[in-house]
Amino acid sequence: MNRPRRRVAINLDLELPYKRHAALFAGTQQYAREKGWESIIDEFVAENLPERSTKNLPYDGVIARVNDKLYRRATALGLPVVNVWYSSPIRAKMPGVFPDFAASGRMKAEHLLARGFRRFASIYRGDRARRLESNAFRATVEAAGFRCVETKIPLHMTQNHSTWLRSQKVIDTTMNDWQPPIGISANDESVGRMILQMCGKRQWRVPQDVAVVAGWNEEVLCNDPQPSLTSTELGFEQIGYAAARMLDKLIDQNDTLKRQSGPAAPPLKLIPPQGIIVRESTDFYAVEDTVVAAALQFIAQHSHTNIDPDDVARAIAIEPRTLRRRFNKELGRPIVREICRVRIERAKRELVQSNRSLDAIAHDVGFGTGRQLRDVFCRELGITPREYRKQRQLDFHSTLE
Repeated sequence: MNRPRRRVAINLDLELPYKRHAALFAGTQQYAREKGWESIIDEFVAENLPERSTKNLPYDGVIARVNDKLYRRATALGLPVVNVWYSSPIRAKMPGVFPDFAASGRMKAEHLLARGFRRFASIYRGDRARRLESNAFRATVEAAGFRCVETKIPLHMTQNHSTWLRSQKVIDTTMNDWQPPIGISANDESVGRMILQMCGKRQWRVPQDVAVVAGWNEEVLCNDPQPSLTSTELGFEQIGYAAARMLDKLIDQNDTLKRQSGPAAPPLKLIPPQGIIVRESTDFYAVEDTVVAAALQFIAQHSHTNIDPDDVARAIAIEPRTLRRRFNKELGRPIVREICRVRIERAKRELVQSNRSLDAIAHDVGFGTGRQLRDVFCRELGITPREYRKQRQLDFHSTLE
């Protein structure tokens, strides 16, 4: 006997143009296709559910950004629901799948620490998820022996003109206390963009004076305008897929065990972030030596061309031997390795964010040919560019078990 096709309501505020909504939806739909579900987008599912228990519910389950009304209505009906909104007021009461925001905050801090920054600030908007990420960023910086200043701004910056102006003023005021070079964490790409624009007004260089890692990889805001914005990829498609799989199990349990013998803690799953997507806003190593800083800036701007250590020395008007000595002292590696590192980082971005050929990527980042790019990847990373690209593609089944 075939099992009836499951009807699942999706309530994700899809009219909002955010990746965390659309990509999460895409993950649910991959699972739905695999299982033959009928998915119904219902942005008012709480209102559309019956007020009293009935044998003929419109849905077998719901995946939603769950508010209190949906929680109360679904609980009364015994309808399985999986929550995907970390800042939901009933988060602790319902099964849920969420990004690991604390891991994201740690990852941002570790990225900036590895870039050599020793002064830090975090600007966050005040909901639970963003506060958790900011607190983890600060704790990681402090554990490394450095200070981090946290600044809270309004959650809804664009609610009205006065709130927008107030947010700008708060950021501008906290920037008065920054001492470049400094590494900055911002929860949102829009906040990151505001910081970059304010740096321009102060004639602070990005990333040499201020390096910014912001948001959760909304590509449109990250890639343009220049400088591009480093961000964290949280893997919202995996979160959607995991939420659908959790709901499937809850529906099975609901079918076989209508009543449990006692209260049980709702299942909770945190999905770790996929990694930092490095772009121009942090593609730099903070150093105190002004000569080495100038060399790093030249390399960052010209690594796609055919430059060598002597070209770098000529560009900043210093004797090559002196530059090599100071470079090794400050960074512990030769200039040629830094040129190669910058090219590799840019090649990584292209491999992850595009389907362009290896030859095209190699030419644009400074390796010349796809064969050279392959040789460098194998030597430095132990894998080929194609393997690197494949590893970063979404693989739901391996990451969600």
